[in-house]
Amino acid sequence: MVNLLYIAAIIVAIAFAVLVIYLAKVLKATQRTMTHVADTLEGLEKQMEGITLETTALLNKTNTLAEDINTKATKMNTLVDGIKGIGDTVNDFNQSLRAMSTSVTSMSTNNQEATAQAMKWGTVIMELWKKRKQ
Repeated sequence: MVNLLYIAAIIVAIAFAVLVIYLAKVLKATQRTMTHVADTLEGLEKQMEGITLETTALLNKTNTLAEDINTKATKMNTLVDGIKGIGDTVNDFNQSLRAMSTSVTSMSTNNQEATAQAMKWGTVIMELWKKRKQ
């Protein structure tokens, strides 16, 4: 029976040794994996620094562009106001011409006889002047 205990102890020792060997292999593989993960994270950190710098530069350029667009939009508003003023002036001038045309038309309609007589007198005067000149 003692022999059985010795054999059991040897089997337990061999099993423990096998377990320790496999555990050592697993821990070495885990260590290697963790080293690769650490290297990858360092590379990722460096890339993130570069991305952060580029993002900051892009944000600054975007802010500058937005300010430039706002300035130009303000200038365009001034230009549009000026064009609107020109349009209003042309519209007022057009209304004045219409009023004058309406006035001339109504006056010529009202004074048609006087206008015809004035034209006759003008024609007579022109003929007399031509005859005198000859």
